[in-house]
Amino acid sequence: MKVRVLGILSLLVVVIVVTVSSVILTSASRELTQELQINRVAALNRFAQLASDAVEDANTTQLQREMDRYSELYGEGILIRLQQRTVRSGGLSEDQPEVSDALNRASLNLSDTTLNPIRAFGTGNDFISRSFGTASQVLGEVVVEVNLDAARQKLRERWLVVGFAAVALGMLLLVAASRITAWVLRPVHRLSKAVHELEATGKTSQLPEAGPPELRELSRSFTAMAGTVSESMESQRRLIADTSHQLRNPVGALRLRIDLLQLALRSEPEKEAAAGVVAELERVEEMLDGVLKLATAEHRASEGSARVEPASEHKRLAVIDPFPVLQGEVERATPAARLAGSELTLEGPASENQIVCDPDELAHMVGELLANAIKYAPGARITVASRQTQGGTAVEISDDGPGLPADQLAASTTRFWRAPQHSTIPGNGLGMTIVERLAEANGAKLVLEANEPHGLTARLEFARPGESIHA
Repeated sequence: MKVRVLGILSLLVVVIVVTVSSVILTSASRELTQELQINRVAALNRFAQLASDAVEDANTTQLQREMDRYSELYGEGILIRLQQRTVRSGGLSEDQPEVSDALNRASLNLSDTTLNPIRAFGTGNDFISRSFGTASQVLGEVVVEVNLDAARQKLRERWLVVGFAAVALGMLLLVAASRITAWVLRPVHRLSKAVHELEATGKTSQLPEAGPPELRELSRSFTAMAGTVSESMESQRRLIADTSHQLRNPVGALRLRIDLLQLALRSEPEKEAAAGVVAELERVEEMLDGVLKLATAEHRASEGSARVEPASEHKRLAVIDPFPVLQGEVERATPAARLAGSELTLEGPASENQIVCDPDELAHMVGELLANAIKYAPGARITVASRQTQGGTAVEISDDGPGLPADQLAASTTRFWRAPQHSTIPGNGLGMTIVERLAEANGAKLVLEANEPHGLTARLEFARPGESIHA
């Protein structure tokens, strides 16, 4: 946004500077033209008077002397046409088209004493002319050549001064525009960052009141709104966690009563009915455990997303080698894999890989992914490995089971989502959601993709220590 605003302001600055410079230079040209015109018209009138006196005295010696002195001093020619003769100085001749035109106009008693505007990079000289004589008779014509070189040099010097001044003014205006733009947009950038932080973590820090009054008011309003939203989300999270925790007591008491009831049952139908109740109760317990784990994972994810600097990272995070954690989880999951007819393999690391992660939470994530692979891909070959990637290190759990279609892969991290083909398999649909939240809490990213030719790969992507993962 700053670049776009500065682009528009820069264009306006250029237009303003060019307009002001053009006005100044036009005024300078007009001023120099008028100054030169006044001086040369005065000289033209003087020579007209001298020519008139020379006609009366029938002696042009003094007139010629004055003309030669003027031409020597200013480098400009003069031509005076009398009735009997023509007097010249400075090499001016009536054979020149401009001089001939000026003489013809003056012979018609038309004075031509106006100079064309001086141009800084023009060429050639100008001419002014007038007639002299009595009111009833024209006695002759005077043509004065006007050398514009000196005036053009002055105008070029003014162009140079104005050019430097225009550049300095333009740079000053651009610096001022940059400062003002930064002052105006800084609160906007802070607000945008706070919105993304609120979206990712459910909380945000208080925005400083800076910038124009309207943006200060907007910052105050957003801070108040963000505080309300954060409190509401935190209240909901605590409510879910507290409710799940408190329900465990009556559920535990209910399980004890059912166990006692089962001891008193004698007939098979009664025992089967009691077994169904126990199965549903176990499902409720599993659901409560999943909700508690999810609440904890989301709380950790919000803490992890709110980290700004390494100094503020969660105290449990450390630079670790993931291989020992993977080895431990594979050993724990091996009996369940054998019961399901699956082959569980741990690939040794090709090189030493290091990640930044809470070891316990890494074990939780890997255990959850292994449990899913064993549960939903019975009889498959399951491989666990840690590999180096372009951006860091990845922990992969892959299988060659039936896998999931692309649309189901996209929905698999949604709370309580279950694939239709797995509806008969026990589960609560929270496992992948918990893994995703814990991955976010540790600065990682969960990626689910199809395994060729069939199966599923779950990959936890960790950045190199000191870097961060971008979705």
